[in-house]
Order: sequence, then structure tokens, then C-alpha cells
Amino acid sequence: MAIIRKTNFQDLLLDDGATILEALRKIDANKLGIIFIVNTDGTLCGSLTDGDVRRWLVANESPNLETPCHKVALTKCVTCLLTDSTEKIEASFREGMKVVPLLDPSGRVVAMALPRGRWLEIEKIRISPKQPTFVIAEIGINHNGDLDTAKHLVDAACHARADAIKFQLRHLDSSYRENSELTHGSEDLGAEYTKDLIRNSYLTGSQIVRLMDYVKSLGKIPLCTAWDFPSVEILTDYGVPAFKIASADLTNHPLLEKIIETGKPLILSSGMSTEAEILETIGILQRSLSQYAILHCNSAYPPSFKDINLNYLSRLAQISDSVVGYSGHERGFHIVIAAVALGARIVEKHITLDRTARGVDHVVSLEPSEFKKMVDQIRSLEESFGTIEPRELTQGEKLNRLALSKSLIASRHLDAGHTLTSNDVEVKSPGRGLQPNRLKDLLGITLRRRIDRGDFFYESDLEPMTETRRKFHFDRPWGIPVRFHDWSVLCAGSNLNFLEFHLSFRDLTIPITKVFPGKLNLDLVIHSPDLFEGDGILDLASLDDSVWLRSITDLQRVFDLTNQMAEYFATPRPKVIASLGGSTSDRPIRDEDRNFLYERVAEAVSKIRFGSAELLAQTLPPFPWYLGGQRFCNLFVDPEETADFSRRYSIAICLDTSHTKLACNHLGKSFSKAIEVIAPYTKHLHLVDAAGTNEEGLQINDGEIDWIHLLQQLSDLAPGVGFIPEIWQGHAGGGNGFWCALERLEAHSKKVTKILTS
Repeated sequence: MAIIRKTNFQDLLLDDGATILEALRKIDANKLGIIFIVNTDGTLCGSLTDGDVRRWLVANESPNLETPCHKVALTKCVTCLLTDSTEKIEASFREGMKVVPLLDPSGRVVAMALPRGRWLEIEKIRISPKQPTFVIAEIGINHNGDLDTAKHLVDAACHARADAIKFQLRHLDSSYRENSELTHGSEDLGAEYTKDLIRNSYLTGSQIVRLMDYVKSLGKIPLCTAWDFPSVEILTDYGVPAFKIASADLTNHPLLEKIIETGKPLILSSGMSTEAEILETIGILQRSLSQYAILHCNSAYPPSFKDINLNYLSRLAQISDSVVGYSGHERGFHIVIAAVALGARIVEKHITLDRTARGVDHVVSLEPSEFKKMVDQIRSLEESFGTIEPRELTQGEKLNRLALSKSLIASRHLDAGHTLTSNDVEVKSPGRGLQPNRLKDLLGITLRRRIDRGDFFYESDLEPMTETRRKFHFDRPWGIPVRFHDWSVLCAGSNLNFLEFHLSFRDLTIPITKVFPGKLNLDLVIHSPDLFEGDGILDLASLDDSVWLRSITDLQRVFDLTNQMAEYFATPRPKVIASLGGSTSDRPIRDEDRNFLYERVAEAVSKIRFGSAELLAQTLPPFPWYLGGQRFCNLFVDPEETADFSRRYSIAICLDTSHTKLACNHLGKSFSKAIEVIAPYTKHLHLVDAAGTNEEGLQINDGEIDWIHLLQQLSDLAPGVGFIPEIWQGHAGGGNGFWCALERLEAHSKKVTKILTS
């Protein structure tokens, strides 16, 4: 077993006067299942595991969680001395043990030994293959010896979302040999130039300390390269959270041993070193139980792309048994992105305010906008990594499969009771029904329903009869989403109050007399198409006047059709639900630009002739799927902004619970608070579950929404507001997805009624 020494271990210690409850909280927080009890001077008193607490709880009829933890702790636990050999410490680990305290001769806890893994911990940030890439902005000497310039660089690195900001500290007399008059001019020309540049770009230890304080004040991690013994002492006294070792010092074993004595984590660049030299340094680090990471690096400024050898990252991970990373001196940042794709979990890149400034580092540095773009692309790349679990369809693929793949359909009219043969089935697009690979499953079954020529076969045709359609009872109006071609089939046999027609742009051209045989005793809701002819997305916020005017025209067509349809329904004022626009294709817009786009939407709405109908603005998800690809929603995502829009422009809201839940997950906001904000302005509900930031349209109970709490809120804040179960593909199999959702919602509603009346 290989082990490391952990010197930042306060999460594993607890004062002997603390309570059992405090101990449990700390055990839960450190994720190791154990804490060590110490007295006021840090002397070890014992250990306490979650198993110890459970056994104590079982043994006591009336356990008091305010009991001092030392009364339950085991006074004898496995320990080692800090000075013990690596072999002895490794041998002390028994099966299942995750940590062993290391003591000084007085019995005080001075470090912890943990099994070595491919991880590194800096300021409670864990860096590992399972965590986001740790991005270091290397200021180095790009401040040109000016403290104000250095602060501007810190500000730029923070804005670019770097995780850590790094400096370099040298004690010039310790780092460079002194030239006498006799030897002056005897240096290699490159060394002479470098030494002159550094002398003219130098910041003192006290200035570096001030800069690191400034970095901390901005919520970032300060790091520093120590080039010599005096610099190590200054940084140790300051309490730098980790040391960076430059490529030039990877073979400087005396300096390494000095830094190792501090017990701090080390990040080492490996440029200019052979594999034998790298292995030699790794041996020193492992024998000293150090936490470390090795960065692949080519120490030319800049290197030729053919010399970078990114594939060595995998070899470096193998020989170092550590987190690996990449320190780049090449032009641009595309190599850094590639390094992350190949497993680098620490990346370091120089940042400058002016790449044309004098100095060897400026030319290989990124200017602030480029650094920010690099970080953004790293984060996007990380999102794409996924898992090695069995492959599932993404939401975009589900939509495209629906539109682009093929289905099994009826080649002719078929009556219920007919046994299917190959002559009854053909394969055609779109992919709404059974996939063609299910043909063998379909042939030979006896149909339970009538199927017209061109109708899809569904999974429900293969399953035992599970008809859940019936009359449902709610304390508010309810309906289901329908299309022109299926509304009469779906609404039969139930007691719904209204139909919500989800229109396509082609539906706008169908004569209404062909859709409805006569007047219906139902209310009417219309859901506007999002997409129109020519791949046009409805966008009343567009800054392109041609798109803006086209969107106004398209939405007017929807209202004209709605007013025609209203003659066939009982409702005096039908509702028209629309996603009003404001999405972008490549990135979100700036926060300060959103208000203008809301005004643009309101101006467009003012040009619509509503007739007897009313417009409702639908709440939107952060990452909608249009045309089978993901976009970025900017408007009607934030709950406060949506409510403010409704107040300012007197446009009511259609609250889609799935969209709003995804938005809250993305924004880090409370879904319950969002409902409090939006519900008072809501005139229609789409009730549907969701998970994460893009799993929308889930069946009730299959996502993350607390339905009992939500229905209680809606009972209070939006009483009498109608709803549909907006389940994705809920219409398949005769609407089974909708009937299942209504079953579950009805059961939840009964519980809520019981709670409210008790």
C-alpha cells in the first residue's frame, strides 16, 4: 500500500468536550467515517467512528446526543509516529482502515496518513480524475516588477474564472551566482538575458505576500513557485496552501526536501527532465509520504507543436501514480484543451495584459479574454465527458430519433382482433412508434384496437392491456395535450374540462371544418408552435428585424386560428401559450442585456391583435431543444425576472413545472421559492417532473419535484388554475403517459386535501 501524509486535517479532529451530535456531523462531513478526539493541546484521546455511535445508540434505551463524545470514543486506536519509516506506517493499516494519525513524541496529532490515490487536496478542493480541472493562472513575472500591474492581472484571472493564481518568488542572491569582474560576460547568452530580465521584473517577498492576500480577498487560491531556501521560508511563514516546483528545480533535491518538510502539497512541472530524473524525484516524494501532482511540460518558449508529446500524459500518470496535469508554453490554448481531454486535471497557463510586452513569458501567455475563453471551453469539454455506464439516449437524440428514424406502421386498415402478418406492416419515418428492429416481436400478435392505414404500432401493442383511462377528480380544471389528428380518440371516456391543442406550423393551414364535427362542451387552450416554416424559431426578442417581424406575423396567425377554433368550444376567452423567444445558439447573453430583450418582447406583443383570446408567456428551461439541438434560453428562465415581466406588462404566465425546476437547478435557486414568486401570476399549469438541468418532460414521481409540497403551494397561491400533465410522449399507446400522470396527481391531491383539512 502506498500512502500520503496529510497536514491539513482539521476536518478529522474534534475537541474532547464536543457532543455526540457534533461528532456525527463532522463524521458525515469528512466522508471518512471517523474522527479523532483531542484535548486542548492537540493530544490524542481516542477515535470515534459512525459504527461506534450506532452501537452506543442501540445499547442505550434513552440515548442523549448531547453526551460528550469522549465518553463514547475508543481510547486505544492505531497510531504511528511522524518519524516512523514509510514501511512501518504502511504496515499499520489494517483491512478497511482509511486513515492513521501521526503523532509527535508528546502524543500530539501532527499529521494524518491516508492511502495514496490519484488525488490532491488544496484548500479543501479535491483534485482528481473525477473532479473538474484545476485551472492555474500563472502570472509569473508578467507584472514586469510593477505591483499595480500584478493586481490588474489578478483581477483579470479572477474574471476568467481561474481556480488559483500563481506567482514566483526568488531571493536573487540565493538563486543566481555572483559574477566577479574576471568572470563577467562568461555566462551563456541565454542565461545572461534571463538573469537581466528577472532582475528587472522582480517583486520582493513582502510584495508577493500582499498579492497573495489580495488573491485570497477575491475568493481565489494563491500559489507560488519557490526558487530557493529563503523563498520557501517566506512562503511557509505566510501559509501558502501548496508549493509549485518549476521544471528547472525538478532535480533540485535539496530544495525539494526543504519544501517536503513543510508538509504542504506539491505541484511539480517536469520540463527539461528525463524520465529517469522524473522517477528519481517521484521516489523522494513517495518515501516522504508527500501529496503531489506532476505536470507534463515542454520548457521551450514557445515549443514546436511536434515536440509537445501530449501522449506522454498517460505514461506520466502510470509512473507517477498521481494526479497529472499540463503546464503549457505554446501559443494559443487548443493544446491545453486537448490535454484536459487526455486526462490532465491541473492545467497551468501564463496570463498577460499585453502579449507584445518585453519578456520571454509574454509571448507564450494568454490575454484575459483568451484565458476566459480557455476556461469556458474546458468547462464545456468536461460536461461532454459523461460516464462509462451503458449508453442512454440524450434528450436531443430522443427528439431527433422521433423526427429522423423510422417506425413500424400499418400498411392497411386493421380491425381489433386481427393477427398481424408481415403484409400488415411497413417501415417509414418518423420514429414515433416501434423501431423497425421490433418487427419480430410484433408479428403474430392479436390487435386489441383498430388501426388505420399509416398508424404507428406502439410498445403498448405488445404489452398486456393496462387501460388506465377513467374519470378523474381534482379541485381545479384539467385537460390533456392533443393534436388535430388524435383529440377525439384521446378525450373519449374521461371527464376532462378542456383540450390543449399543441399546434405545428402545418396545422395553421388546415381548414377547421375538417377537424371538428360540431360544438364541444369543453374549454380551449392553444399551445403555439415554437418552430415555423423554414426552420424559423418564434423569437419576439430577436434583434434581427426580419426575424422579429416574421415572429410577430407567425404568432398573429396562431391567434387568428385560435379565434376561429373558439367558435367550436365553450370557453369565452381561450388561452394561447407561447415560448416568446430570447434563446441563443452558442452561449448565454450577458445579464445586463436581458432587460432590453424583455422590452423587445413586450413591444412585439403590443402589435398582436388578440381578439377574444389571451396570451400566456411560458416559463422556459435553461437549455431548450430546438431542431434536435440544444440552445441557451435567456428569458423567462429566472423566476424573479419572469414575475417582473408579468407585473410590468400585464401578461400572465403558463407555469411549466419541469422547465422551472430545471431553471432552478441551473441557477442554484430554491424551486419552492420560485413557485412562491411565479404562482400568483399564473393562469395555466403544465404539471410534469424534471431532473438535473436538461431532463424535462419526466413522468410524475420520476424526477426531483416534491409533489405534495408543490400541490400544497399551488392550492394556496394558484387556486382554480387549470392544468395538463405535460409528459413527453405521453400520447403514445392511447395516451397512457397522460393517464398514468393523472393517476399519480390525483393520489397526491387527495393527500394534500387531507393535510389541509386536518
